[in-house]
Amino acid sequence: MIQDSLNDFNSSTRQDLLAQIAREETFPSIRPIVNAHAHTFYSFNYKGYSPTRFAVEAKREGLEMGGIVDFDVLDGLEEFWSASRLLDLKACIGIESRVFVPEFADREINSPGEPGISYHMGTGFTTTSIPAKAQAFLDNMRSTSAQRNQDMVKRVNEFLSPLVLNYDEDVLPLTPNGNATERHLCLAYARKAASMFPEEADLRKFWSEKLGVSQEDVRDLPEGRPITDLIRAKTMKQGGVGYVKPDSGSFPNMAEMNQFVLLCGAIPTFTWLDGCSIGEQSIEELVEVGRSTGVAAFNIIPDRNYTPGQSDQKLENLKQVVQLTQDLGLPLLGGTEMNSPGQKFVDDFSSAELAPLQPVFIRGSWILHAHSTLQRDTGMGYLSDWASNQFTDTTAKNEFYATFGELYSPRGEKRLKEVLHSEMSAGEVTELARQVMSA
Repeated sequence: MIQDSLNDFNSSTRQDLLAQIAREETFPSIRPIVNAHAHTFYSFNYKGYSPTRFAVEAKREGLEMGGIVDFDVLDGLEEFWSASRLLDLKACIGIESRVFVPEFADREINSPGEPGISYHMGTGFTTTSIPAKAQAFLDNMRSTSAQRNQDMVKRVNEFLSPLVLNYDEDVLPLTPNGNATERHLCLAYARKAASMFPEEADLRKFWSEKLGVSQEDVRDLPEGRPITDLIRAKTMKQGGVGYVKPDSGSFPNMAEMNQFVLLCGAIPTFTWLDGCSIGEQSIEELVEVGRSTGVAAFNIIPDRNYTPGQSDQKLENLKQVVQLTQDLGLPLLGGTEMNSPGQKFVDDFSSAELAPLQPVFIRGSWILHAHSTLQRDTGMGYLSDWASNQFTDTTAKNEFYATFGELYSPRGEKRLKEVLHSEMSAGEVTELARQVMSA
């Protein structure tokens, strides 16, 4: 299918098809919806979406802003940025990893079963040309992740034998640039088991015996979400043979990752699961730990945090943490990850549960889109020296970036680049955005 070519591992194939789509398709009007947290095939996307494919689908859905976030790499940055410019899509680009938080070493945060470990982000990256110190950190994240995976495969292979993976042959071909994740490992195990046991009854029996569950609990074979989640839970998470208790040597400290993000001109970003863990029940303390080393934005996966038609504790937690971000002046990003089968492409912001929070997510997306545009072109991003000189408080700064982000879209890029410079005041930049978009 022609659309699948947008996910081809050959970048030239993706680029050629994108140019054709940009010429020939008419896209719908923009709607007040965002997904600023979609993973791509450079880490794991359950539909195999490339950065280009996500940009195209975001435009087809009428997203106000689209953002990609990949684990441990910035491999999709230039591709997504170029696609967003061609399609006139407001955009931001992030990176995610797991970090160690020493202050919470004995408390579970947002990585289930892993005390002291937190999923953590940097948002608003605009270039892969980064300082040598930052590049060394990024290279180490990639290599450390790869070594963790290979060590895990050795342990899990022993447990699942005669089902064994060859990391180079069975895992790495699933991702275009060699950056495999635990979800790639689960998919590889599921696919190889299916090739070994082509009869569903035999396959179900194998997984039942190896994972220690009833055959009724082995569902959605051969590689649906229930079975891949079960493989992950039983072999790779706490209690599984592949699991090794993490510590400060297994993952970078949060402060170290924040320093890397800042060196890259991006924004250290706190991530939140659902407020139910011991660590997230002390969210104010946790956020202050992050802020002390640079955290200046906040990320939430909204769809995890409510059940349509029900008012429950998760929804109350969501409302409270959104209010906390507003009290602290932290721009809020949201979106669905698309890294597990069945996840939505975009949250239902018209639902009764999310509608009251929708303006906060939209405003946060404007701020990050504005930061990305101004940082890439002239180094005038959210945490830049220019911003520090222009604004005496966070409220004024957020108002400026939100206003610019609402006004400006990439179709004005050529004109903006011709005129924009870092000697301009915030007011002049805002007026320029108005002029560029009205031309």
